[in-house]
Amino acid sequence: MRVSAKADYAVRAMIELVGSSEDAPVKGDRIASDQGIPLHFLENILAELRRAGLVHSRRGIEGGYWLGGADDEITIADVIRAVDGPLATVRGDRPDGLSYPGDAAPLQHVWVALRANIRQVLETVTLADVVADRLPE
Repeated sequence: MRVSAKADYAVRAMIELVGSSEDAPVKGDRIASDQGIPLHFLENILAELRRAGLVHSRRGIEGGYWLGGADDEITIADVIRAVDGPLATVRGDRPDGLSYPGDAAPLQHVWVALRANIRQVLETVTLADVVADRLPE
């Protein structure tokens, strides 16, 4: 699996929101600075996360971003899907919809198993787990 820069930045931004000890919204420029993410790119990512309901935002001097749900309910898979779409595709297609001719026919089973294993990890690890360093072995 290849994790895009966009997905990596999105997960890091969400973790930054979890790690914020403030009760006030977190400014985008602070997230960008703390995580070394280009601000313009981060703003686009945060907009996608907002459309997915994973973050909320408020404009103005008292504005910023905060989580759209509980940190122990938002999974890494939720974040990646919000910015990159499906977790595992083959040439843009779902593995269970593929078929191959001849001796390559069983390859479809490999792609389905790969997707299942990726999902098992990413759909069970929450933002709270990452912040607490409680990751599966």
